Amino acid sequence: MTDFSKILEKAKEVEAKMKESQEKIKKIEISGVAGGDAVKVTLNGEGEMINLYLSDEVMREDKGIIVDLIRAAHSNAKIQLKSKTSEEISKATGDFGIPGFKWPI
Repeated sequence: MTDFSKILEKAKEVEAKMKESQEKIKKIEISGVAGGDAVKVTLNGEGEMINLYLSDEVMREDKGIIVDLIRAAHSNAKIQLKSKTSEEISKATGDFGIPGFKWPI
C-alpha cells in the first residue's frame, strides 16, 4: 500500500504544480515579428491575439504583402508560445513525465 500512497502523493503534487503552471501560462505574452519588425503580433498564453503593430512603412505595401507579413508574425509568435508553454509544463511535471501530453495550442 505504501507504493500506492506514494503514487497518489506524487500525483497530487504534480496536479498542484500544473495548476500553478496554468496560471503562469495565462499571464505569458509573446510577440512574433515579420518584415524586419515592420509587423508585430502579440499573443497571450491562451493563444489569443492581444496586440497587432504595423509600421507606417508596411502600410504603404500591397494588401497581399501585409496579410502575408501578419500571418508570418502570427506563426512566429505561436512557435515561441508553444516553446514557452512546453517549458512551463516541463517545470511542473519534472521527471514525472506525462507520455503523449500536448498543450492545446
